[in-house]
Amino acid sequence: MSEHELELGAAELEILRALWDVGPATVRAVMNRLHERGRELAYTTVQTVLTRLEQKGFVLSNKSDLAFVYRAKISRERMSRTKLKTIAHQLYDGAAGPLILQLVRNERLTPEELAQLSALIERLDAKDKGPRQRR
Repeated sequence: MSEHELELGAAELEILRALWDVGPATVRAVMNRLHERGRELAYTTVQTVLTRLEQKGFVLSNKSDLAFVYRAKISRERMSRTKLKTIAHQLYDGAAGPLILQLVRNERLTPEELAQLSALIERLDAKDKGPRQRR
């Protein structure tokens, strides 16, 4: 799938997110997850959107039991990576640094997230300071 093909509407993305959360699931399980999040969508609406997502290649279905079981064909990580690249290109001419700085400045990070970010920075810094090859 190209980056352009990863474009989804808000309802499609919301249902895909629910499917990522619950794993392989029936329409009812996806609908219940949405209800837990405060999103009251009808069973038929969830079913229609899952069918559309399958047609677009984002989910797969299996009818080996009484009900269709849907699973995500694309990972949350791949979708996230693509969407962030798109935002970086649209807002910062493809530069990731300003996007990251904007997020860190304006979003509250948990102590665990801050520790992960710090460890990543240290790892990347050590990698950059590693042995240099002579020419």
